Amino acid sequence: MPIPEDVTGDEIDKDVRQELQSLPKTLAEDVAKNLVMVARLIDEDPEGAYGYSRVALRLASRVAAVREAAGFAAYANQKYSEALGEFRAARRMTGTVELWPVMADCERGLGRPEKALDMAGAPDVHKLDKAGQVEMRLVAAGARRDMGQLDAAIVTLQSPELASNSVQPWTARLRYAYADALLAAGRESEAREWFAKAVEADRDGSTDASDRLAELDGVEFVDALDESDAAEESDGAAGQVDRSDDEVRVEKTDEDAEDAEDVEDVEDVEGKDVEDKD
Repeated sequence: MPIPEDVTGDEIDKDVRQELQSLPKTLAEDVAKNLVMVARLIDEDPEGAYGYSRVALRLASRVAAVREAAGFAAYANQKYSEALGEFRAARRMTGTVELWPVMADCERGLGRPEKALDMAGAPDVHKLDKAGQVEMRLVAAGARRDMGQLDAAIVTLQSPELASNSVQPWTARLRYAYADALLAAGRESEAREWFAKAVEADRDGSTDASDRLAELDGVEFVDALDESDAAEESDGAAGQVDRSDDEVRVEKTDEDAEDAEDVEDVEDVEGKDVEDKD
């Protein structure tokens, strides 16, 4: 797959670059460039990111960072079985537990929420950092919802992290998940309160909490571009009507002229007949 000229491979994290040092220099550069493309495209073009991840995997399947990138690219394309396999491979290579929450979420994607809950209760969870533990809590709550256990999902999300007033990278998503669970349980007023709190914490727009809050308040947004397009379509339609009327008038004039010629021809013929009789 083509690599843009502005991609050098130096954009990757130093830890990943260090992993690639086990490869020949030229090969390491090629792998690095493909990993950069995976990171660049994974949000906006998951399919493209997946394609680059397969190239990197073909070049260096024994590098943990490559297996991890391939896992996230597959995960972004909802290829959960493939993603889970790549995450397991990366975990075997590194021995770390940081991929545990996303591995559990893959189990959810494969329709195995019970397995995800088992992973949420595993000893490995205690080895996760705070962000990882919050992520695991979100996955566990999602698994409860998959099983139709809304009240249990709400209880799962109730935690010191949720109650804290400090804003952390996970705060907006945690509050959003809690609000969404409350709404699903029919607790609309509480859901509105927590969507509002999610908006306060969502500084980078990682959730659509503001839209959900507006929806609960009965606010409807109208896209100004849509109105402009509609006006243009209306003007275009009016113009088409006018042109059609002109065409009708022209056609009618032509028809009248043809009718007049026909009448003259008939009169000429009748005149000839009279002269012949005479």
